[in-house]
Amino acid sequence: MSEVAVENQTQAPLEGYVGEILSALGDAVVAVEQCDERRGFARIDPGRTIEVAKKMFVMDGARFATATGIDVRDGIDVLYHWAFEPAGAVVTLKALAAGPDVTLDSIANDVPAANWIEREMHDLLGVNFRNHPDMRRLILDDSWPEGVYPLRKDFDQIKDRPPLPAIPPAPEENLI
Repeated sequence: MSEVAVENQTQAPLEGYVGEILSALGDAVVAVEQCDERRGFARIDPGRTIEVAKKMFVMDGARFATATGIDVRDGIDVLYHWAFEPAGAVVTLKALAAGPDVTLDSIANDVPAANWIEREMHDLLGVNFRNHPDMRRLILDDSWPEGVYPLRKDFDQIKDRPPLPAIPPAPEENLI
């Protein structure tokens, strides 16, 4: 039986407009997963998230669209989605918030639009954003238990879900 060598290509070629954007980020980009004229996915050094966000924020036509989080084997992948108008391009930059502490530097002080989405990811996935200007809860009720994150893979809808608050009885005047 012969062995077949499989090449692990973690670096897609930098092409077109998106390639220029990713090139401008220099060695903060550690891997390029996809790069074509209007769409790009790249992994960035998690320790350089603020530096990258600052560069992206001042690029011509750049707009921070949103961020998303994905529970992966080694922690939480935070995906920062940037739109470029009028080119119609979207660049997604991934930074791993490695477990068990799942912490990244907050970009909200430099990119104000990231404020609420970082709070949402903290509530739902447990990502800790270092130096965030206001890490109060945004989505979950104050009675939700600390350390229980409903969008993590290990969340059990039956076992982990806290009981719903009791519904107060209706006032007698509404019983007619």
